[in-house]
Amino acid sequence: MANKTLTFARTIKAPVAEVYRLFTRASALRQWMCDAAQFEARKGGRAYFAWNDGYQAVGTVGKIDAPKTVAYSWRGNGEPAASQVKITLKAKNGATQVAVTHSGLGSGKAWALAVPGLESGWASGLENLQSILETGEDLRIVRRPMLGIVGMNVLDGETAQKLGVPVKEGIAVGGTVPGMGAEAAGLLGSDVIISIGGKKTNTFQSLTGALSIRHAGDTVPVVFYRGKEKLTKPMTLSRRPLPTMPTNGAELAASLRAIHEREMATLTDVLKDATEAETSRRPAEGEWSVKEILAHILTNERAAPDTIAELLTDSGRWYDDFDNENFARNAGAIAVYGATAELVNQIRAAHAELEAMCAAIPAATFASPRLAWQLGFGLLQSPTHIETHVAQIRAAIEAARQA
Repeated sequence: MANKTLTFARTIKAPVAEVYRLFTRASALRQWMCDAAQFEARKGGRAYFAWNDGYQAVGTVGKIDAPKTVAYSWRGNGEPAASQVKITLKAKNGATQVAVTHSGLGSGKAWALAVPGLESGWASGLENLQSILETGEDLRIVRRPMLGIVGMNVLDGETAQKLGVPVKEGIAVGGTVPGMGAEAAGLLGSDVIISIGGKKTNTFQSLTGALSIRHAGDTVPVVFYRGKEKLTKPMTLSRRPLPTMPTNGAELAASLRAIHEREMATLTDVLKDATEAETSRRPAEGEWSVKEILAHILTNERAAPDTIAELLTDSGRWYDDFDNENFARNAGAIAVYGATAELVNQIRAAHAELEAMCAAIPAATFASPRLAWQLGFGLLQSPTHIETHVAQIRAAIEAARQA
């Protein structure tokens, strides 16, 4: 018998239309509530929410009255029946009063296990919603610690064989960030992490989930393989450094330009004595040549404007996973541009395009703490994507010279 209702109320300093948007757009829901979402803002539409810890809920939209009311059914893992969620929004004195009721929660053992999670989930989610709308900060990111690892990949059979590890699941480490927890714990490139704090790490989602329940400064056991040897070491989780957030497009473009100049100076230095033969040679079967690394960098830098456009319109795409080893895509860029210097020039051109785009972002965008924070966090973090590949480029050149 349904006999319990959870109620939550918050007053958020944001326009009611903006708050409504974050309850009814899948991309916006992922910004504060869950890790994956689908939402059709119409009666009878699909509602789906999922978290990296494995919990997910599905439902059907029952009522949409923009920008005042959203209602849908909800049935999560292990819950014996569907329950009902209703969100009511009311503008008052320039702010928005948010009321959430989650009703139809029954009695019995299954509900007794489910209700505490629903209660804590809504409480933390609404706290994060308020933070994002008022300050821009995603508390899941700000509070989540870092390992200090770069160049991570989900282990596959081919990589496992190459690294000589006796497991088929885990996170392969590319390298470590100086001064952070992974380096201090003694992890090295080519190690394979299989668990952190007792939680399996066989996907990027499970890795994120293992960290999401921890805080910076926590010390946790990390279990990993180095070749055939299984090791366990304590690791103190690091605080996440955050960039200074921009206040306008010109400021964002200038900060980005400084990062790009630093990146390209490093690339130029690493490549200055490398021959075309050296940059074309793969260090080993299944590993990228320098040109392939540059092509990979180029395709990622060119994707940045699309990512920013999606962010600004709350239309970001969701990927269950991604493939870092796309040889065909790299081959296309190499076939067109060929020479190492031309690949580098194309990266510079992609940087210039992104800087120009950022400079043109309207001032009104930066009046939204949510969008300003996401732009800064997404574009201005260190180490950058290019910087995480520098050691790989050096190693590939050295391998070519020793061949």
